[in-house]
Amino acid sequence: MLEQPPILTIRRRFERPSAASLAAFARAESAQVADAQGGGGALDYRIQALPEIPFSGTIVGPALTCETGPADVLAALVALDVAKPGDVLLIATVGWTGTASIGDLFAGAARNAGIAAVVTDGLVRDVEGLARAGVPVFSVGLSPASPAANGPGTVGLPVVIGGRPVDAGDVVVCDHSGVIVVSFTEIETTLTALERVLELEAAEGERVAAGQVVPAAIRALLDSDRVRTLD
Repeated sequence: MLEQPPILTIRRRFERPSAASLAAFARAESAQVADAQGGGGALDYRIQALPEIPFSGTIVGPALTCETGPADVLAALVALDVAKPGDVLLIATVGWTGTASIGDLFAGAARNAGIAAVVTDGLVRDVEGLARAGVPVFSVGLSPASPAANGPGTVGLPVVIGGRPVDAGDVVVCDHSGVIVVSFTEIETTLTALERVLELEAAEGERVAAGQVVPAAIRALLDSDRVRTLD
């Protein structure tokens, strides 16, 4: 007889980004962090913040990953036992839309655990209760249908969510434009690029405020022999 596989596989110990790194990312918007990664790092565009849960600015935290599989919440519940304050909980459901992945009671427990935000490629339910819990939630939509808690699942291991591979300890950057992930190994490189992005945007913003219509680089292109104008 074949040995039964485990219901859950959990990695409790993984390295999280430094507080200084997280603070540096928090100065930027998700779009600017994407620019610092060559325009990449975004989860699927359908994963958006629930408008019923207000927040301002940018939410940044270490990724706490879990994979629940379709119609299940067991791994997500166990992830709350692994969580540290400030973590962003990523719930990968393999894109399941037959039931919600979490509801208001889960969100209240996530608040008690200090979770900064919940991100899922699935659906959520109990909108009014989610709003009362106050933890920002990013999902692809809503459903009143409830999941079970049977497993199998994983916590703290690599997942694919929103079309992107994410590991525990990666940096998650969330705002009203969407969700960006920075791999742990790319944190310093991305922060260096982000500084340049912020400098260039600030300078361009000043020029626009002063009345600029066409950026200098575009004006130079229009004046070059690379453009043919038909009168």
